[in-house]
Amino acid sequence: MNVTVLIYDSVTKLPAEADGAVVVGGSHAAVYAAYMSAKYGCRAAIHHDAGIGKDEAGVAGLAYAQKLGMAMAAVATASARIGDGQDLHARGIVSRANELAAACGVAAGMGCKEAAERLKAAPWPHTLPPAKGESRYLIDGVVCLDSATLLVPEDRDRVVVTGSHGALNSAGATAPFRPRLLMFNDAGFGADRGGALALAPLDEAGIAAVTVGTLSARIGDGRSTLQDGILSAVNEAAYRLGARIGSPALALGRAVAEKSV
Repeated sequence: MNVTVLIYDSVTKLPAEADGAVVVGGSHAAVYAAYMSAKYGCRAAIHHDAGIGKDEAGVAGLAYAQKLGMAMAAVATASARIGDGQDLHARGIVSRANELAAACGVAAGMGCKEAAERLKAAPWPHTLPPAKGESRYLIDGVVCLDSATLLVPEDRDRVVVTGSHGALNSAGATAPFRPRLLMFNDAGFGADRGGALALAPLDEAGIAAVTVGTLSARIGDGRSTLQDGILSAVNEAAYRLGARIGSPALALGRAVAEKSV
């Protein structure tokens, strides 16, 4: 059987070809992204460890995938830009692997290209994940989303806090919805400060945006971004709204939401 390796910047929307393939995805390796890779039937997946972060949320998807019977590994944030699948494949160095991936010979310190080739031997098919519950919440007038892909037109001019990374592709996914303020996880910043590259283009679009430190909040968890997050980077538009590095995301979110009413 000819198993292919496919490369994507994000695993939140995958084509039919991903079913049975080894997928290298620029998404974080938290539970939400692991769920998406499993949902689309990937034979195995390699994601970004997002700096591992608070409660090791950046690699929590590996254990989740293991329970489903899906081999999964993550590459170190310092080795490649999050949100950039081609960069993961070219420069990524494995930092973690679940037991099924390890059984294929994948180990920490291995290049992503070699790991992807070894994962062609991963068991498949695996158990499909159960339907995921609510990933959208409203707290103190702030919209909390586990993924930035969950924005809707009604979020225009609202404060929207996401569990997503702030990589460059996050700017394109969120700007059309025109929120008043956006929050992301910085994924440990990593190679080329990839975890916060969205802030500049969002600023050019007139959208205030910030990141919170991956050690302060669980990536993939919008409520944690708001309630636990400490600001690690802010763009000029957010600075004008009162955003300051080192301050709590919750205080900023509440203040801007109150002014938006």
